[in-house]
Amino acid sequence: MDSQTPDFRSFTPAQRLEAVALKAGLDAEDVRRLSRPGALPLETADGMIENVLGTFELPYAVAGYFRINGADVLVPMAVEEPSVVAAASHMAKIARGHGGFLTSSTGPIMRAQIQVLDISDPFGARHAILRHRQEIIDHANSRDRVLNELGGGCKDIEVHVFPGTARGAMVIVHLLVDVRDAMGANTVNTMAEAVAGRIEQISAGQVRLRILSNLADLRLSRARVRIPATALGSTGYPGQDVAEGIVDAYEFASVDPYRAATHNKGIMNGIDPIVVATGNDWRAVEAGAHAYACRQGRYTSLSAWEIAANGDLVGTLEMPMSVGLVGGATKTHPLAQLSLKILGVRTAQELGEIIVAVGLAQNMAALRALATEGIQRGHMTLHARNIALAAGAQGDEIGWVAARMAEARDVRADFARELLQQRRGATSPN
Repeated sequence: MDSQTPDFRSFTPAQRLEAVALKAGLDAEDVRRLSRPGALPLETADGMIENVLGTFELPYAVAGYFRINGADVLVPMAVEEPSVVAAASHMAKIARGHGGFLTSSTGPIMRAQIQVLDISDPFGARHAILRHRQEIIDHANSRDRVLNELGGGCKDIEVHVFPGTARGAMVIVHLLVDVRDAMGANTVNTMAEAVAGRIEQISAGQVRLRILSNLADLRLSRARVRIPATALGSTGYPGQDVAEGIVDAYEFASVDPYRAATHNKGIMNGIDPIVVATGNDWRAVEAGAHAYACRQGRYTSLSAWEIAANGDLVGTLEMPMSVGLVGGATKTHPLAQLSLKILGVRTAQELGEIIVAVGLAQNMAALRALATEGIQRGHMTLHARNIALAAGAQGDEIGWVAARMAEARDVRADFARELLQQRRGATSPN
């Protein structure tokens, strides 16, 4: 596949779809689903959640130019915010000429937590539970033999003691479960409930909560990019100055939680749209990301940026990535399946690595803008189309009004209405 998408901005949606269909090998039914509203049938939606009235659509796009581990990838994104897709694609275009993104990941290990209360000797209970480690693992695995046949299943346990909580001593048992290509929530929750009774017997305590943890710190995805400083420059902004500015912006986020929150939100601007487009649980991914950002006792940047000895800019991102290819909306939503087809992924680990690479690209785009002309110029230029639409512009009027607001650097609803009246007055018959 060739992920390059030259001149996509000037194409119509139909022309873009035709180009992506050719690149990704989509069939006529795939094209039909993407070209018409209502890809999610109401009957399917009604079976997914409660009290369904209808469906809600988001813009669905692809980010181009990504090269990840030497392979080209087209990235589907479902998002409402302007500039996200353009920024990711632009950074991917810069990076692809210098090796693109390199990724890696750990195995798909999820945690289930079992809370045990009413224990007079919590450290003794911990010892007793660990003595029965294999029995607990085997009992958990008896609940999902298919997962075991696929090479997954409960692999180990941990036991954590909190001796002095407001509710007395707590012993928390963790089941460490390889969930293979699933997100894994249902699997680990079922296992936790299955072993709860036996843990009560072993510990002589009372089990309360039996639930997964969304801090998937054993299920990590990583991405790295290395770009010569000269490739980062633009008119009026020498590349080395841009690289230094990006590192300065990162250092700000690394020491200040107020900046880190916005810095990490920029990373999630790239991550969430792919998680949504593939039918995965973006709330779980968000929760894991922000909890992981606090793992050293304070909230800080998820990414890291540095200058190599030869002056190259090097960026890395590591974070939990609990996404799957099977189960839930990933299997029931037609466009989620189509997104996986466009991506061409074969495992959940591969999907997680692509998602983190896009998050790193999005982070680089935001920091580069902040280090040069500021975030608003490019963002507001694209946001101008939304303002033009809200003002009532249609067809060719949208681009015309947006362009004039961008030229004036004045993106406001009342200005858009004024421009629209001028345009229509100039083109109306006498």
